[in-house]
Formats: sequence, C-alpha cells, structure tokens
Amino acid sequence: MTTTHHDALTDVAGVRVGHATRTDDGHLTGTTVVLAPEGGAVTAVDVRGGGPGTRETDALDPRNLVQRIEAIVLTGGSAYGLDSASGVMAWLEEHGRGVPVGGPGHVVPVVPAACVFDLGRGGDWRARPDAATGRAAVAAAAATQPCSPVREGNVGAGTGALVGRLRGGIGTASAVLGSGITVSVLVVANAAGSALDPATGALYGEFFEGRGPVTYPSPASHEAAAKRIADAEATNGPAPLSEPARPSPAPPQPPLNTTLAVVATDADLSRAQAQKVAGTAHDGIARAVRPVHLLNDGDTVFALATGARPLDATDPLALNEILAAGADLVTRAIVRAVRAAESVHGPGGTYLSYSDLYGPRQTTPRRMTATRDGHS
Repeated sequence: MTTTHHDALTDVAGVRVGHATRTDDGHLTGTTVVLAPEGGAVTAVDVRGGGPGTRETDALDPRNLVQRIEAIVLTGGSAYGLDSASGVMAWLEEHGRGVPVGGPGHVVPVVPAACVFDLGRGGDWRARPDAATGRAAVAAAAATQPCSPVREGNVGAGTGALVGRLRGGIGTASAVLGSGITVSVLVVANAAGSALDPATGALYGEFFEGRGPVTYPSPASHEAAAKRIADAEATNGPAPLSEPARPSPAPPQPPLNTTLAVVATDADLSRAQAQKVAGTAHDGIARAVRPVHLLNDGDTVFALATGARPLDATDPLALNEILAAGADLVTRAIVRAVRAAESVHGPGGTYLSYSDLYGPRQTTPRRMTATRDGHS
C-alpha cells in the first residue's frame, strides 16, 4: 500500500467531510457528516458494540430496498444527538438528493447515523447537537473542494470524545492498493477500553501500524502521566446540571462510549461485499483499543463504495486486499485521533490528551530490547 495525497477519507474521489463543532454556551460536542458523490454510494454497516445508538441502519441491510446512500452522520450527544440527522435530511431534500419516490423533486433522503456518548464531558449535560448542527456539518462538507484535507482531533463528532482515560477524537487515514483501488477511513475514537498500554505508556495501535519500531515513553514520564491522570480523575464525575463545582470526588462511573468508523473505497462493490468490509474493519478497532465491543460500547462501522474502479473479475479473492486495508487503516486512524486530541478543562471536568501527557510522536523511533515481560 502507498499513502494517498492527504492520507484522509476524502482521498476517495467524490467523498467529502464536514464538521460542525459546538464549544459555545456550555457545549463540548459536535457532528461530522460524510457526504457521498451526488447520486449516492453503495453503503453497509456492521454494529458490534452492546449499546449502539443508531438511525436508519436497517435500511443498509443488503436484503432491503434502498440501494445507495447520499450521506452518513456521526454525532456526539448520545441518542439525543441523532436529531442532527434531521438537519442533514432536510438539506438533502432541498438539493434533490435522496430516494426518488414520485414526481420531480420528490425524494426521501435515507440518512444513516450513529452517535457517541459525550454528555457532560467538559461541557453541560444538556448541551447537545441538534438538527441545526447536522445542517451546518453537511453544508460544510458540500462547501469543501474535492479531495480536501480533513481536520483531525477534537472537532465535529470527536469534540467531546474519550478513549479510556484519555481524550479521543477524529482520525483519518488512506492508502492506494497494488490494484490501484483507494481505501480510506475516518474514525470517531471514543472507546470504553484503553488505547494505552498501562505497563509502558505506548499506544497499542502503534504496534500494528507497520511504521517501524515503537517508541516507548521513559519510565519517569509514564509515572508522571499516570499521576496527572489520577489527579484529574479525582475531581471528575457527574456534576449537577449546569453546575461546574465539585466539592468532593465523585464515585467512579462506568464509561459509556463508542468508536465509530467510515471505510470508503472507490471500488465497485455489491452491498454484500460492502457489509463484509464493514465487518472486517472492526478488527482494526480491536488492535488499537483493549477491551473492545463491550456492553457499554456502541461500536459501529459503515462502509461506502463509490464504484469508480471494478474489482478483478478473474480473481474470486480480489476483495481481500480491501478487507485487510480497511482494518489496518482503522487502527492507524485511531492512533492519529488519540495523538491529535487536546486536553480540556471545563465545567464537566478535566480530561487530558496523550500529547499533553507524553509529548509529540518521535520522528525516529528507537529500537527496544525485549525483557522477560515483553517490555524494556
């Protein structure tokens, strides 16, 4: 595989991404829209978390009627945030994009959506994305130029994200395969599990990126990071609505999280093939986060195929390179999301980022000598 121009979801021609980020009036949340080329794209979904929040995912079953989708919505705000899809639906109708159901202009936009839990994380519990947020995100996507770079970190649906004890966010990655097919990924990293090896401070996903030896933080920096996280957690926890003060440490609460992903390709896939791509891409989450697919996760992966490049009809296993690439890119996108995140100090608490705790990624990793426990 070779990296494409922007190393982003938009490296698949015709796919656009727009973020609407809310950090005003107590908000720390947002919505991200993936806009397909006009006319839509073959789309599928695979849900493996035990607590998903979704909309219109049944329409993507290969046995059902709708063949092509114009947009996918990823949003914060838990189930409340799914209202943002209404704004996207209204925008698509105004632009004549959707499933034709009658005369000219008579369309019903089918807008699959999935949400992450970010309520009260640095912001007010009741400050959530709504239909206006979704409209702003799809309008932002439509306003971008083809193959534009995609902003990462705490934007859009990743604004209030956490991965375990660290800040999560938006990450993206892409590659061109040997066949010339492009595969790209965008993730909202917001997992109940951890992206961090507790023994070393290294990110799990970096062991699987294929980018050379992993750089481990020094023992002193790892110890200092652990102390900072513990100090922050001692003052975090559910607060009274709209009240920032926490006079005493709150008891630990079970995390309510979700990792979302969109895997896009310019390959010409059937809906059944696209569903297989979505399912295999979950392997990429499992390489970067431990544990994964818990009852309090809502892990959901969408696959989107624009159909610009045919698969090799003479090779019954031609789909395999797309399956493998999708999982690999999900892992890399989660690493990028965690590294791009920023610490937040707000009324909902203090949540620290990996880069704040451990510094930027080293450009020349040092090789490590394995010891009996596998670390050095």
